[in-house]
Amino acid sequence: MSTSSEFYASIATELAAIEQAGLFKRERIITSPQGGMIDTADGRHVINLCANNYLGLSSHPRVIEAAHRVLDERGFGLSSVRFICGTQDQHKELERRLSGFVGTEDTILYGSAFDANGGLFETLFGADDAIISDELNHASIIDGIRLAKAKRFRYKHNDLADLRARLEEADAAGARFKLVFTDGVFSMDGTIARLDQIRALCDEFGALLGVDDSHATGFLGPRGRGTHEYRGVFGKIDIITGTLGKALGGASGGFTSASADVVALLRQRSRPYLFSNTIAPPIVGATIAVLDLLESGTELRDRLEGNTKLFREGLTTLGFDIKPGEHPIIPVMVYDAEKAQALAQNLLERGIYVVGFFYPVVPKGQARIRVQISALHSEDELQRALKAFEAAGRALEIIR
Repeated sequence: MSTSSEFYASIATELAAIEQAGLFKRERIITSPQGGMIDTADGRHVINLCANNYLGLSSHPRVIEAAHRVLDERGFGLSSVRFICGTQDQHKELERRLSGFVGTEDTILYGSAFDANGGLFETLFGADDAIISDELNHASIIDGIRLAKAKRFRYKHNDLADLRARLEEADAAGARFKLVFTDGVFSMDGTIARLDQIRALCDEFGALLGVDDSHATGFLGPRGRGTHEYRGVFGKIDIITGTLGKALGGASGGFTSASADVVALLRQRSRPYLFSNTIAPPIVGATIAVLDLLESGTELRDRLEGNTKLFREGLTTLGFDIKPGEHPIIPVMVYDAEKAQALAQNLLERGIYVVGFFYPVVPKGQARIRVQISALHSEDELQRALKAFEAAGRALEIIR
């Protein structure tokens, strides 16, 4: 057997093992715009409980109108990176608006939040420095930190005593600069980082604090500015990374917001920024329209907050094991991968679109359905979804 044949045989064997273990992930096809209700390729019209469309802006008329207008005025794409001929005036406007929204001096746009994290750590921190990361941080943070030559420390999830121990360890290792980096909201659990207490620890140890706020920007906090506003430390975070692909319109694109000098250095040396095409003009224009909507009032975030409370209380009353919290990410714990997939399929047959999550997306033995609530959902839709959860849960003996 040739080397190439052995390679393809190895791939086939690995795929078969994933299938046999009940861990194979399959794409479901939808045939409608993103929304609280969506259409599937097999002709179903279902309640959508698994999108990051927290504020319902992915198909909002004003957002679509802005994208159309900019498409006509500025074109589809720029065929360039930013420092050659890929920077329009609206890119600078969006960066200015994002800085004001999250409370920093400046912002740099990336093709995705994954790129923002991928281009952050290597640029700013060297072998004499230390990066201290929550053990459940997003894969993009983990990968970005791996690119840096800095010393790496990991603290137990949301455990401030262990964070203190890692800060002491970094000091003992002679770290020049220390950065603590955490998700603002952890995407699989809906846990909201205790940024106020982490900020206090960072101040005690002379460390910088960075946050990936992808699952918070736009709706968490009284004005929807993010986890730092929710925890009372708005304007006190050194580095914020985030996405335009969730609450802020749901398309694509990411950003890093920080001091003017940090952003200036990222523009000079951050590889995903230097070597990737700029964000498409229609996305930029539409995101500016999103910020206009969010800065005009808090109606959407308030509606999301109410919907989240209703559904969390409903699932708890039914007897489901859910992760506690206030975030619209609601993990319904099933623990077994095959049962999580069976629950998702049973719910789909009852008109509810959810997805089972299991290893390697979550740790082994921690399989779940991750429900995500939107401001678009009506009370009637949420009550229908709760009835479907009750029926499916009883059918599979998850609840009694």
